Amino acid sequence: MGVKRERIRASEIQGCRYFKLIPELLQSLHTVGTQRDKAGNREFFCDQYVSLLLLYFFSPVVTSLNGLQEATGLDKVQKKLGIKRVSMGTLSESAGVFDPAPLQGIVRELAGRAVPLVSGAEAQGLQGLTAVDGSVLKALPRMAWALWQDEQHRGVKLHLHFDVLCGTPRRASVTPAACSESAELKATLESGRLYVTDRGYQDYSLFRQIINAGSSFVARVKSNIAYVVQEERVVTAEARQAGVIRDAVLSRLGTAHHKDEILQPLRLVVVQATGEDGQPYELWLITDRLELDAELVALAYQYRWTVELFFRWLKSILGMRHLISDHPHGVTMQLYAALIASLLIVLWTGLKANKRTWEMLQFYFMGWASLDELERHLHKQKDRQERQAAKKGN
Repeated sequence: MGVKRERIRASEIQGCRYFKLIPELLQSLHTVGTQRDKAGNREFFCDQYVSLLLLYFFSPVVTSLNGLQEATGLDKVQKKLGIKRVSMGTLSESAGVFDPAPLQGIVRELAGRAVPLVSGAEAQGLQGLTAVDGSVLKALPRMAWALWQDEQHRGVKLHLHFDVLCGTPRRASVTPAACSESAELKATLESGRLYVTDRGYQDYSLFRQIINAGSSFVARVKSNIAYVVQEERVVTAEARQAGVIRDAVLSRLGTAHHKDEILQPLRLVVVQATGEDGQPYELWLITDRLELDAELVALAYQYRWTVELFFRWLKSILGMRHLISDHPHGVTMQLYAALIASLLIVLWTGLKANKRTWEMLQFYFMGWASLDELERHLHKQKDRQERQAAKKGN
């Protein structure tokens, strides 16, 4: 028996002022993949394909490639996204025809529009704070290019730079799961950032390259690293309250027998933390920011968890666990579209992406909530966020 096709009703996909902005946003993608179309016969374009991917994320009733193809036959979808009905063959083929690289530019453009959602002393001291990490998505058995641990394990890795203060993805890259996270970060460094990383990025040459790129870092390292102390600093009361138990300036990482990769003094901040099992443990943090208050160094690493929360949002709430293509380009475009959807939510609402607001947006897209009801929800969420920030400031 064949797979039952989804039937999508026009009433389930409502028109809204938000969707009207999408074709203009994606206009630069229109000519992507048309170089070989000398006869001008192509009728389905890259910007339209990405528009459909955004519809996939924004509409709760579209849950598969079949459902997406079904939606292209609806008048509302055709008018809002500027497309015609698309066959399943064309939709499947498009995943391999269109180059996903230009979508990186749209992610960066939208990220540049985001404003900090955190203010006060933290925002001033931690400007450019960028949490970096990678997350693996389970690949399909037929995706031979994503071979990971063995024949039974295949995966795709999303390498993400997350702007902590704005609550938005800043840039990303996609690779097979079997890759070097450190090497991927080296290839995507920017200037003016304060990168915060976990132990998987312990690479002294990476630290040097971050500095050379005009950025800084707060990196967790293993507690058995070799180093030479230049100065032990007094731990202030504020730092102790944040869990700091040691603050030292290092003349170098490694011993005299090792090559000095950094070529400048660094800082070691040790923080006492408590695990989920209630047992204490130490966080060893290395940074090139000698002037930064020790409690802010500890806070910068604490904020690294925002990228983990974003991965959870991406997979569990936005639905990125389900891949609708097995082609490398198709998977990458789906991931970039998920990041664009997340950025649009923050830009449209002025709030961090969260489950309640996402549900309200979907109610609106389905016609179950009016624009006034959506805006009342957003005002309530903003007031709540402001009260929490004021309480924290006190």
